[in-house]
Amino acid sequence: MPLLGGIRPPIAVLCVLVLALAGLTAKVLGPGEQPVAPKAVLSSQQYFAEDGAIALRASIDERVTDLDRTATALSAGRPVKAERILADLGRTYQKWTGTTVVDLEDGEVLAARGETIPLAWLDKDVLTGKQALTPRMVRLETGDVRLMTMAVLDWKDRPQQLLIASSSLAVPAVSLGPFRTMAVVAEDGEILATSGFEQAEALNSDQERKELAFLHQQMTRLGGQAAERTEQHPVRAKEPGARGYPGVSGTLLGGEYNGRVATAGYASLSSPDPEDKPSQAAGLGLTVVSLLPVVQQRTAEQERGLFGLAAAGALVALGLLAVLLLWATVQRPLLRLFLESRRLARGDRTRPVTVPRWGEAARIGAALERLRRQLNGEYADDGTAPRRRIRVGGRGPLVLTAVLLLLWCVPVGLVLNRTDDTVSVPATMVNDQRERTDLITDRLRRALNEAQADLVSASRLIGKEDEAATTGLLEDALAKHPRYRALYVVDGDGRVGAHVGSEPHDWKPGEDQPPVQVSGKGGKEPIVQASAPLPEREGHTLVGEIRVDFLNSLLARPGLGEVRVVDSEGLSIAGNAGFLAFAELPDKTLAELVRAARVPVGTSPVENGLLLREGSRVTVAAAAPFSGGGVTSELGWTVVSWQDAERFQIAPYEREDRSVLAGMLGLAAIILCLGWVLLVVVRPLRALATGAEKLVDGDVKTVLYPRYQDEVGAVVRSLEILRQEAQAQRQQQVRRPMEPRSEFGGR
Repeated sequence: MPLLGGIRPPIAVLCVLVLALAGLTAKVLGPGEQPVAPKAVLSSQQYFAEDGAIALRASIDERVTDLDRTATALSAGRPVKAERILADLGRTYQKWTGTTVVDLEDGEVLAARGETIPLAWLDKDVLTGKQALTPRMVRLETGDVRLMTMAVLDWKDRPQQLLIASSSLAVPAVSLGPFRTMAVVAEDGEILATSGFEQAEALNSDQERKELAFLHQQMTRLGGQAAERTEQHPVRAKEPGARGYPGVSGTLLGGEYNGRVATAGYASLSSPDPEDKPSQAAGLGLTVVSLLPVVQQRTAEQERGLFGLAAAGALVALGLLAVLLLWATVQRPLLRLFLESRRLARGDRTRPVTVPRWGEAARIGAALERLRRQLNGEYADDGTAPRRRIRVGGRGPLVLTAVLLLLWCVPVGLVLNRTDDTVSVPATMVNDQRERTDLITDRLRRALNEAQADLVSASRLIGKEDEAATTGLLEDALAKHPRYRALYVVDGDGRVGAHVGSEPHDWKPGEDQPPVQVSGKGGKEPIVQASAPLPEREGHTLVGEIRVDFLNSLLARPGLGEVRVVDSEGLSIAGNAGFLAFAELPDKTLAELVRAARVPVGTSPVENGLLLREGSRVTVAAAAPFSGGGVTSELGWTVVSWQDAERFQIAPYEREDRSVLAGMLGLAAIILCLGWVLLVVVRPLRALATGAEKLVDGDVKTVLYPRYQDEVGAVVRSLEILRQEAQAQRQQQVRRPMEPRSEFGGR
């Protein structure tokens, strides 16, 4: 028989699949070595580092953009004294530690404010070539590292001036939570800035100082490893098909001290879309590392592991029983029919046919026996040939086999290792949900503050009555800042003058109006408007409408679940998933969490996180209100996030997922192998039984064609040979009565 035909291959494949699934079950559900830290905790550190890298990259790019935009706007107008440039720059932005204006013709310093900026690093390579005027990292005499941002002031008939702004490469101002530290690492592994480490002088015991020294040592070692890994190409650093963070990110495991192991996540600074919007910060080669010591897992899990071994043993037992059932009820009768039909086809018809007891095999065997008698001239039916009394066909063994295997698949997939509301979720996950939600809040707050600061900067460049120049300035600002959907100027009565972008919405004028306000209740989307008064036009205001899609994009971070921004009334303003404008939160518990987060603790409200248990569902939720400085401090917005704990890669949920996977694999094996038997053996046997019965009932004209080159096909070929012999025998019987007429006929 061919290798892939007949009854043997599907039964053999079923044996192999059962044994393979049993081995897999014993491996993934049986006792094994537990990781020192849950995968969910490691992944959370990676997400935290990515968030920090995004915040640092956005901060650096914003500094470059602000300086370039200021220099471009100044160069387009009348020449301004260097002192006034730095004074206006300091009033608009408070992000630089020092600013300087240098005459590029003679190298003279025209004005300086704040921290003294050394100029020894300025050379031809900095000012010319492909990398001209790109940000540079410069080390001061004190040993601190500063980021230098540059822009050229170019007025007609005047020497060019270089505007330089220095800023510290500090860790992003994010909420780190308890025990976490973060660092900014250079390409060579040098740590440029850290945050979260306690001061050794503030510690009360030698044990705490030793632990602090251990953390410093781990940060240095893991920071060097992270810098080495981020040198890879982002595509080659990821697994095939992996998406998510556009740069290089991952996790590291450090040493152990006092029962806690150092876990770290790292992420390189990367442009969100290098082809559409390249990032100046991405070219600095910086890496953000997040370090958190966590308590080692010491649960043995031996009892649950024994359940896995027992499940594997039960699968082997039921699988062998199912294979024996198929062998006894399908394979053995079919092979017997094959041998008996071949014997009859070769002419050995003296011995009666051994007829199986039931099913299609019994019908075919009975037909073969009757056909043998007919060919031997034994037309009397003495009752020895079996009758079709048992109507159970070949599908019966398949059903019994499926039931035997389902006795294992269903309990393993639906009962074994099931979790409930008592599952233990690491406290780190709740803390990280809270801190990352606060980080998203800070990111959103800074983006709105920057948007309003951009409007303030642009408003100072708008003249009194030149509408064409105003429109050109607005078009340039709209092209450079995709956060706006429209920019326009309104007068004291709310009438719109110059405008660019989409159709402007109504603006409520008045001195008591906040710089950022929300309207559009009852519409399809909220209308977020930022404003700045025009110094040269009394009563006029520059308004920028911020795209809701831009706000939604700031909330799109993996590992946080669903994120929603709500106003002071708890109505939805933005979200990372589909939501209805000004709709309430989907759960009353989340609304209560938002109200609790707004309660001031000290001088301002703080973020809050909860582990919610309801039935078998466990949810991690957090809420962080807007706080801090800037024009958004009075908005009353709150960012709330929630996700099911079953998404976490912790041991209980991983065991449940593996159990479900084992049950599904068993079900797939049942469908594959038993479906194979049904299509290749059972259905052809049913058709063959019908044809064989028609043959012995006298239909010798219908030709039997074998469709498969297997045991069933061999039986069909033998029956075809017997049919031809029966047809020839019947033709001879018809001719014999006619022969006497031919002898006595004629004259």
